[in-house]
Amino acid sequence: MKKKHSAFLLPGIMMLGIALRTPFTVLPIVLTDIAKGLQVPVNSLGLLTSLPLIMFALCSAFAPRLAQKVGLERLFSLVLLALTLGSLIRIVSLPLLYAGTIILGAAIAILNVLLPSVIQANQPHRIGFLTTLYITSMGLSITLASAVAVPIVKASSWRGLILVLTLVCLLVLLVWLPNSRHNHRLTSKSHDSQLGALLRNPKVWALIVFGGLQSLLFYTAMTWLPTLALQAGLSKDATGMLASVFSLISLPFSMTIPSLTARLSAQKRRVMISLVAASGLTGIAMLLINTDSFVYWLILNLLIGISVSALFPYLMVTFSLKTSTPEQTAQLSGLAQTGGYILAALGPSLFGFSFDVFQSWTPAIIVLFVLTIIMTLTLFYIEKFEKIL
Repeated sequence: MKKKHSAFLLPGIMMLGIALRTPFTVLPIVLTDIAKGLQVPVNSLGLLTSLPLIMFALCSAFAPRLAQKVGLERLFSLVLLALTLGSLIRIVSLPLLYAGTIILGAAIAILNVLLPSVIQANQPHRIGFLTTLYITSMGLSITLASAVAVPIVKASSWRGLILVLTLVCLLVLLVWLPNSRHNHRLTSKSHDSQLGALLRNPKVWALIVFGGLQSLLFYTAMTWLPTLALQAGLSKDATGMLASVFSLISLPFSMTIPSLTARLSAQKRRVMISLVAASGLTGIAMLLINTDSFVYWLILNLLIGISVSALFPYLMVTFSLKTSTPEQTAQLSGLAQTGGYILAALGPSLFGFSFDVFQSWTPAIIVLFVLTIIMTLTLFYIEKFEKIL
């Protein structure tokens, strides 16, 4: 496999971080404006937030096969073109808003799965740094886009916001294009035999379970923590501030966890995992106490936010660290993210459904606590091995 790469590799990876979430994550902030502009009830647009996750789950497993046929860098160029066009058609009508969101979800699923392989194929000695680069870029872009979304809509319209997001997608494509000249094609082997071998590997299943439960914990917390705080007696302003804290806490961890994970010994990584898991478990346990204390809820959000913010970059680095080739990285990433986003799509819905059944959040919180313990055990199991594949 070729080791040459374009001078645009680093800026390209940084820009890919922006494309991984920003095109769709800011829309819920202006959902009422979109509903008003399209003259539809706002609750009819709820699918816009879950469609990308559904597409992540459906498309992640196919990404390695596409990379075998097209090559990593050229596939990324085609996917970014699809991403740009999918973003653009969202301004036309309600059906195309949904169609564009589906295209966005499919495109981002492929980028999600294969970006660790791109890093390993081009610069395997800089896995920690390059993973830090794109995860930090992703976090900063979401924060910035969330801050400017409402002003952009007020100055123009919701279509104006989507046009700005489309221009960002186009810029990512233009920065990435020079990398297509140094195309790395994954080796092609029997997909069925590879998949069978992977699914017979208990270490792979451990990573699938970890990836799934990490995603479930993040999306469930992001979706329901504001509602739980409101029901506990906090004001809307206070819950909005807590949601901002929950999001912003990811930035320092996205900048440090990938490099730490790549540099630390297995024993020190286990210490780091213990601290992260303890933080999450403590925060979830605190949900069982009903109080309207802002400080209490701030600590709770910080603890859960620290846990989920550290686990995602750890997972993305692990795909590269625990495999020996870009092909294995893509296979492992595809499987783990398929399982992860299935659980991520189901988690928030089942959490809310539990309240409807029991008229209490306690059973769902206890289940979430138990699942976090299981997730932690899979982490320690994974760290017993230098390589998974």
